Amino acid sequence: MAKFDIVIIFLYFGAMIAIGIFANRKQKNMEDYYVGGRKASALSIMSLWLCSWIGGAAIVGGAGKAYEIGVSSVWMVLTTAIGCVIFALTFASLLKKMGDYRLHLTYPDLIEDRYDNRARLIATITTLLAYIAYTAGQLAAAGTIIHTLMGWSLGTSFVIAAFVVIMYTATGGFIAVTYTDWIQFSLLLLGIAVLGVPIAWGAVGGISGLQNQLPTSYFDIGAWGWRTILGLMVSMVFSFFTAMDSYTRMFSAKDVKSARNGTLLAALGVVIIAFSATFLGMSAKVLYPDLTGGGGVAIATLVIQLFPIGLKGLIIVGILAAIMSTADICLLTASANFTRDIYQRYINPAASDKHMLRLGMISSLAIGILSAFMAWKMMNIINILYVAFTINSAGLFIPTIAIFYWKKANANAAFWSMTLSLITVLIWYVGGSFSWGSIFSLDPVWPGLAVSILVFVSLSHLYNSTEIGIQKMEIYNDKTYRK
Repeated sequence: MAKFDIVIIFLYFGAMIAIGIFANRKQKNMEDYYVGGRKASALSIMSLWLCSWIGGAAIVGGAGKAYEIGVSSVWMVLTTAIGCVIFALTFASLLKKMGDYRLHLTYPDLIEDRYDNRARLIATITTLLAYIAYTAGQLAAAGTIIHTLMGWSLGTSFVIAAFVVIMYTATGGFIAVTYTDWIQFSLLLLGIAVLGVPIAWGAVGGISGLQNQLPTSYFDIGAWGWRTILGLMVSMVFSFFTAMDSYTRMFSAKDVKSARNGTLLAALGVVIIAFSATFLGMSAKVLYPDLTGGGGVAIATLVIQLFPIGLKGLIIVGILAAIMSTADICLLTASANFTRDIYQRYINPAASDKHMLRLGMISSLAIGILSAFMAWKMMNIINILYVAFTINSAGLFIPTIAIFYWKKANANAAFWSMTLSLITVLIWYVGGSFSWGSIFSLDPVWPGLAVSILVFVSLSHLYNSTEIGIQKMEIYNDKTYRK
């Protein structure tokens, strides 16, 4: 690695930390720390979506899959664009209006406001575990990328990545995440699409060069298997409605148009990144067809072998930006779960704004350190905690959609559908791990979702809503919020 490239990378690290310190001065209360004072523009919402949902898995994993199967791997990232469009057209406006009216900061705020504190507790626990795990996964990915591309020891690479992300997120909160995501979104597009694709294009001879040197199957959009593609699409779309950072983003928008249009604009950016990563992976297959590490090292090899000094540093920064910008919002989300949904809700409801702001910073730091430790020492625990994401998708999707779209929804139906779906998912994971039978080879999200639907619909008809439940139903089904 040339010294000039190293300088570029460290300038990037320094800029991220400096932004965190600068943003710290703009925060006065917990609302500023977690939703930026509800002032985000459409373009800021766009960059927040792109940077949090297009992480290391999308860039490195997407290119790696393209190296192995070709253009069909584009679905790995393209499904995110589909999720953006559906979420923008069905939920964005409703969430922004209701979030402002009811002063929501988190997803569990919404769940309790429509149902009850039992449902909130389940949503809080699964979301907190999921985002701690996801933060750890992104920190591990960042450390691995630095180690692979720069040749530093894995320990040094990991410490640097974790330190930078934790510092600017803990000190600057949502405002720092917004500022840094703007920079990281620009670097991502610059490194992957604006610079990366043209260089690879010239090296392989464009699309015709790929067609001449790759098997025909590499140009089959369905080569991954339509069952797999459909499952990925359903899982991704569900995630938009059950991932807490989706709600944080909508609550942070300055108005309804910004919430909706920013989400739609993000879909366009996702499409660009999806096809860019796919092209880079296929180009790597042409240029380096027999990589020892397979698709997993495709984009790293491409950068090291093909890109010139200076541009190499920018490309590495672009890849790191994709990972770190996902890690920061995951860390902030987990912090909000603890600070707002556990501490303020159950331990100290009367805490002052100043106290909550300080606790938010401390919890971000503590959760960041915990995630870093897990990423370094306990990857098996991370895999276990990822079950929480499946629980969120399977158990929370139906009660969440019903908040705005089904008047019969009630607290008992929400709580028991979440609980029994959670149990079903866990049983399916255990059954699959111990080979209890062929039925347990099915992805746990499907039986979990089936149980959730059955229980939720049945209990919504069986139980009548309480007087408070009826009042909540009337608020959430008020036509004012659908205009």
